[in-house]
Amino acid sequence: MINLRKKIKQFLPRTLFGRSLLIIIMPLILLQIVSAWIFYERHWDTITRRLAGSIAGDISNVLLQMQRQPDLTETILLQAKATMDLDMTLLPDAILPNAEKPFIGRIDRPLSRALNYSVNLPHRINSQSFKERVVIDLQLANGVLNIIVPGKRIFSSTTYIFITWMMCTSLVLCVVASIFMRNQIRPILRLGAAASSFGKGREIDYTLKLEGAHEIRQATNSFNLMADRVRRQMRQRTDMLSGVSHDLRTPITRMKLQLALVDETPEIVDLKENLTTMEKMIEGYLTFARDEGGEATIQTDLGKIVTSEVSKFQRAGIDIKSQIQGEIPAWLKVDAIERSINNLISNAHHYAHNIWVTAQKSGNFIEVIVDDDGPGIPEKQRNEAFRPFVRLDQSRNAETGGTGLGLTIARDVARVHGGDLFLETSPHGGLRARIHLPL
Repeated sequence: MINLRKKIKQFLPRTLFGRSLLIIIMPLILLQIVSAWIFYERHWDTITRRLAGSIAGDISNVLLQMQRQPDLTETILLQAKATMDLDMTLLPDAILPNAEKPFIGRIDRPLSRALNYSVNLPHRINSQSFKERVVIDLQLANGVLNIIVPGKRIFSSTTYIFITWMMCTSLVLCVVASIFMRNQIRPILRLGAAASSFGKGREIDYTLKLEGAHEIRQATNSFNLMADRVRRQMRQRTDMLSGVSHDLRTPITRMKLQLALVDETPEIVDLKENLTTMEKMIEGYLTFARDEGGEATIQTDLGKIVTSEVSKFQRAGIDIKSQIQGEIPAWLKVDAIERSINNLISNAHHYAHNIWVTAQKSGNFIEVIVDDDGPGIPEKQRNEAFRPFVRLDQSRNAETGGTGLGLTIARDVARVHGGDLFLETSPHGGLRARIHLPL
């Protein structure tokens, strides 16, 4: 059953338009097949039997007149051609072959039954060209009566006319249905494209037009409302965080100025360090919460961004090897991506001696991979490493190890772009951080 379903799915169209059109076409095809079969079996057989019976009746009438007036045989045959449209010729002393000829055409059997019922004489039927004529050889006592029946007396074009009209009307209906279906699917495709772009962090500077059926209009309107709410919440959060940043930095700056006027003592030094740590934690938290919401998405070269970030660390004397797969065009928030890559390289530098950075395009996705030869992170603790302000190495302080937001910010940036950040085991023995983004 599972294999049958898989085989059926292979033949089904993958697009919504194709499947919708198939839903319309399949019932039409089935209706045509059923209608044609019923019409062919009923109408064709009925008409053929009646036409064959009419021909057999005319032949029987001619034979009856020939028996009554054998001297007027030629006259009777001429009258049959003129009045019955039957071209009859008597072949004296001729004999039909004894071998029974099989029925080839569809009209042979009903015509043979009608002849057996009406005249009950040996006969042979040739209906190879039944649309033009049918040849009947009838064995008589004094010879063979050759009868040529015109096709119009045995063949009815009603069936072909019916099938032609049915196919033409069905074709017209399919074209009209496909046009209406395309008009209904167009807003769905537009909605899907907008949702995909919005999910990848690309700003949509327009409101989707309400089109299509009632349900599609409802979905489009819901998406427009959702997009407006998300934009409004992002603006409100950014404005709120800007105010929080100003309010927190002002007292910290005031305290730092006051401590600068006090004599240096161990307690004062500790206070200054604590204020510096607080300032870094606030800055890190604001960077994480802000999530680069106000930054516009532009089309740029990811390879250049990665090369620029790697160069910064190389100029600082850090051993980093990079491999960039040529030009990698993508829609990105440049500052956010730079911060994400910077955080991953910084984390790798704190734990490892050698770092490898790779930027590549893989199908419909782009990837930035940062490998190191450090101790890595156990698989059970990798999800924990993404939690804000969590440092797996508790011995590290804020001066040497940061605030525990590096991986959190990096993954948040990846998800804003519609992708994700994965932590894996590096081929070099350490940790691999892989940013996976859709194009």
